[in-house]
Formats: sequence, structure tokens, C-alpha cells
Amino acid sequence: MVRTLASSASPLPDFTQITDKVQRGNYAQLNDKDVVHFEQLLGKNHVLTEDLDAYNICFQKRIRGNSKLVLKPGSTDEVAAILRHCNERRLAVVPQGGNTGLVGGSVPICDEIVLSLQRLNKVLSVDEVTGIAIVEAGCILENFDQRARDVGLTVPLDLGAKASCHIGGNVSTNAGGVRVVRYGNLHGSVLGVEAVLASGQVLDLMSNFKKDNTGYHMKHLFIGSEGTLGVVTKLSMLCPHASKSVNVAFIGLNSFDDVLKTFVSAKRNLGEILSSCELIDHLAFDNALDHYKFLKSPITGYPFYMLIETSGSNATHDEEKINQFISDGMERGEIIDGTVTGDPGKVQEIWKIREMVPLALIEKSFCFKYDISLPLRDFYGIVDVLRERCGPLATIVCGYGHLGDSNLHLNVSCEHFNEDIYKRVEPFVYEYTSQLKGSISAEHGIGFLKKNYLHYSKNPIAIDWMRDMKKMFDPNAILNPYKMLN
Repeated sequence: MVRTLASSASPLPDFTQITDKVQRGNYAQLNDKDVVHFEQLLGKNHVLTEDLDAYNICFQKRIRGNSKLVLKPGSTDEVAAILRHCNERRLAVVPQGGNTGLVGGSVPICDEIVLSLQRLNKVLSVDEVTGIAIVEAGCILENFDQRARDVGLTVPLDLGAKASCHIGGNVSTNAGGVRVVRYGNLHGSVLGVEAVLASGQVLDLMSNFKKDNTGYHMKHLFIGSEGTLGVVTKLSMLCPHASKSVNVAFIGLNSFDDVLKTFVSAKRNLGEILSSCELIDHLAFDNALDHYKFLKSPITGYPFYMLIETSGSNATHDEEKINQFISDGMERGEIIDGTVTGDPGKVQEIWKIREMVPLALIEKSFCFKYDISLPLRDFYGIVDVLRERCGPLATIVCGYGHLGDSNLHLNVSCEHFNEDIYKRVEPFVYEYTSQLKGSISAEHGIGFLKKNYLHYSKNPIAIDWMRDMKKMFDPNAILNPYKMLN
């Protein structure tokens, strides 16, 4: 049986252990002595045993665990002491940040203890000379970025969930966001991490240098490991200087072929100032505007929309370049209509449209959501294929995403969970993606929802090595069980 809820308006889902027939691992049962031990360690105010739904249920309300205990450590030492006890007792643990993930990676599946990092929320330092920031894992991304901007820097990661997601969770899932085309993935921006292993041992992999070629780059094991190898408690990140001039173009196009031509033109003609290149198809766009009446779009009525952002240091130069880019595209007939603005308020209004698209889809109805990487020439084809495959069973089949780094967010909506649609889209989506040599997860991770499909992107030998690394770092398998590999 599959999960049957993905709408914020829906009631609570059933327990995932029951609906998905999950066999509980060979873990100990939490008892009163454990709770007393944690209360003595953290203080009673940071040991929660009641009203735990917010920690047990995932963002999309598709996964529901049955944890009876939430722990909120306030330091790395407290995290280490918690894991040391849990490892000795064989108590399963799920690390949790802002709980904004889309693959069920940060919530319990059975009765695991929730290790919330909400109290590890400090920006410890930001150096405007080197651009290096040291931050605790539980710091909210938006707060981190504001602290960086106070000294003229910016965090090289921007997400729609920035007001609630944690930087530690971003790193643990290797989140991408809208500016990968400019700043690259987190593997390049994160200089070092501090992680606590299942045994309670603290692994200090912090670094203040972009160049640090001293042995194995072990930090990379924790970037994207989704809390299965260790709990990231601190990290150092290289933050670029904030741009003085930001411009956004919002344009309408008649075909995906024109989208590709416009993208090539943007890379060629905007080059050094191009910071984002987003695609929204008309169904996703219209659905957002219909659901959120406060959204105001400068243009409507086109099959495809692109949001192109530039970031530079010379306003006059940047405005001339982006206006010339739009003018040339319209002259060639690739861009049909569009608007350009450098006004901060209007820039924010246009970005708001893109940010509200995914929320409108999950608030309005049930939504199957897929986060995949595909070759650019085949970027949108799967949307058309699924639209035909699902037919009238689906209310909306649409696509939007980060064209600049080939990351498509594919959505199939229906009034309520539909078993027929489920069978038509899974595992077809992953098979289709695999045939094109794409990735079944571009930026959201594997978590619980995709763990049975990992083989579509990783060969058996690679998966075996991943299992071996998991056993080495976490021999009792207490960290985030039932996710990614097990």
C-alpha cells in the first residue's frame, strides 16, 4: 500500500509503518530510564514527549512516523552524548532540521527518536575579508543570509523554503536552489563540516581554505548523505560578495525549442552576470496565479515562461546587456513578450511567482512530485509523455525548474490519491530518466520515498560500496534507518 496524502489541506496521514508494511529494525524500545537520562543531560524543557505531530509528519503530509521522543540539544557535545547513549542502547535516531524536505528523509518511519537541531542556530562568524562564514547546522537559511548581507556577502544558496529550512539540512541533502548556475553545488561552497558519528565521536573536518589538499576530502561524504553517516553540527562556507546590481527578465515564449535557443543566448550574451535561469510551463504558472490571488504577473497567455536573473557590479552595464539580450531574442522571434526590472520590489514580486508555484500545487490537491535531472534537449519531453500517459485521470501535469542546471520539477496532480495514476507514473518516471542517463534526484535527496529506486541512478557496485561505508560509520545502523539504503 502506498502513501495517500500530499496536500496541506488533508487530514493526518496513516502511520507509514503500517501503510508501507515496514519491518521495524532490530532496535531497542525506548523506556523511562532513557527519558530520565536525556532530561538530566539536556534539561526537561528540551526533552519533548507530547504533541509531536509536527516532528512526526513530513512537509507534504505523505509520511507519518510514531516517535515518542524529541530531543533538542544545544551543543555539539550534547549531540555526541545523545548518540553515544543511543548507540550503546541500540536506539534508532532520525536527525531533523526544518522538516521542509520532499522525500521523507527527516521524519521517523517507525518509532525513532527525533534529534532536532533547532537550538543549534547560531552564525558563529562571518569574515568579510575572506568571505568565510562559520555557522551551526540548525541556523535558518534566511537568517544566515541576512547575517552575511550585513557585511556585504551572500550565501550561495537560495530556496523557496529559505524562511524555515536549516543550513545543516541543506548540506545534508546537497540542496541546489535557483543559483547553481552561478555559484555551483554545495560541494564547492562548503569548505568543511563538523559531524558527530553514531558512536558519539566528533569528526572535525572544518577548514578555512578553498584549497586544502591534505588527504581524503571526507567532508564530501557528509554533503548529501542525509544524516545516514553522521549528524552535521557545524560547517564553514565560502560566501561570495553580494551583487550591487540585480536585474530580472520575465519572458513569454511559444515553444520549448525557443526556450532552449533563449537559454543558449543567455549563456552566450549574459555570461559573467547570469545568475539564474528558471522555466515555468503555462499550467504551473496559471495554477499559481489562480490559487494565490495576490500574485501579479507582468505578462500572461504564453505556453512557456522564463525567469532570467543577472547579478553584477555595474548597473548601467548590466541593464544594457539584459535589455539587448531581450531585444535580440524578440527580433529573432524566440521571445514573444517580456519585461525587465532592476527595482528591488519588482524583482521580489517576480521571484514570488516562481516561489509560489510548488506550494500552489500541493495546497490545491494531491500531487505526485518528482525532482529529476535530464539532458537539456530532453528536459521537457517527459512532461508531454506523462500528460498523455495519465490522460484524464490527472488534473494537472506540469513542469518547472532550474533550466540552468538541467533540474526539472515534474508534477502530476489529481483530486485525491489515485492508485491508477500511481501505477502509471512509478516506476515509469525513474525508468524514463534512467534511459536518458539522468538522475532520479537532482537536489532533494533519496530519503524514504526514493530508496527503492536508487538503482536507476547508481549501479550495483556503487550501491554496495555505499552500504559498506554506512556499516563502517554506523555499524549498528541507528542513524536515519529506512532511508536511502535500508
